[in-house]
Amino acid sequence: MATTLVHPVADIVYPESDGNPISDHTLQFEWITMIKGNLDILFADNSDVFVAGDLLWYPVEGEPKIRMAPDAMVVFGRPKADRGSYRQWMEGNVPPQVVFEIMSPGNRPSEMFGKLLFYVKHGVQEYYFYDPFSYDFSVCVRSEDGLGLDEVTFEGVWTSPSLGVRFESIQGEKLKVFQPTGEPFLSFVELEQRRRQLARERDAAVQRAEVLAERLRALGVDPDTL
Repeated sequence: MATTLVHPVADIVYPESDGNPISDHTLQFEWITMIKGNLDILFADNSDVFVAGDLLWYPVEGEPKIRMAPDAMVVFGRPKADRGSYRQWMEGNVPPQVVFEIMSPGNRPSEMFGKLLFYVKHGVQEYYFYDPFSYDFSVCVRSEDGLGLDEVTFEGVWTSPSLGVRFESIQGEKLKVFQPTGEPFLSFVELEQRRRQLARERDAAVQRAEVLAERLRALGVDPDTL
């Protein structure tokens, strides 16, 4: 009589890499890092929102082949912490609620459809897909019956129910993304340029104040008493 060996769940290995690169095009990578970085900024003060990019998500314990690495994902109700992978059963069984996928020249339609089916099956509430080469932008949200992700039809502007992030998608134009405050999502270079500009404006304001103070002193007025 043949004996079937059953390995304990604890012995199962869940790799922290699938061997695939984060991206295969600089434009795709720029979008991935911009979205992930700006989501980090959005939830920087919320300790119970976990944001990750290209992190392997294992939704089912004991099934290491069932996995996906969204380009960016947001998990509400889970603490910020470094992780080698997101093993859902170790995270209170909370799945990522929001995921982003950025198209690359190497992606096939069948591959992207497979990702959609995975997200449908494993509890994603909002799925955003963007092709930075064709400017195609799609939004799918969990249906009212909870059984699927329905593509949303909208006229140019869509605001994420979970994130509060606003997307402006006009046919033939690059996607624009905004924080709930109205501030645009910016690349690291753009954020640094803005920081330097604000620093220059601050220094200029200080210099103007110093010049005014000197003029007041010349008139016999102590500016510190005003």
